[in-house]
Amino acid sequence: MVKVEFLGPINKDNLELDINNLKELKEILSKDPSLKEWLELCAVALNDEIIFDENTLLKDGDKIALLPPVCGG
Repeated sequence: MVKVEFLGPINKDNLELDINNLKELKEILSKDPSLKEWLELCAVALNDEIIFDENTLLKDGDKIALLPPVCGG
């Protein structure tokens, strides 16, 4: 199982999913209308490292975090 965390203003409970890569995660999350917009805006971290490749293989115990854009001052 892979743990999925939604940070900041996304305001969703964490999930645990049996998935093999980010492409599968995107397919699952895009079915939720409240997440669809966030999927286009967020960076994705795998075990605290930003990743970009949807085909990155995931293994049991991995942690995915959806990181919404932020601005500071």
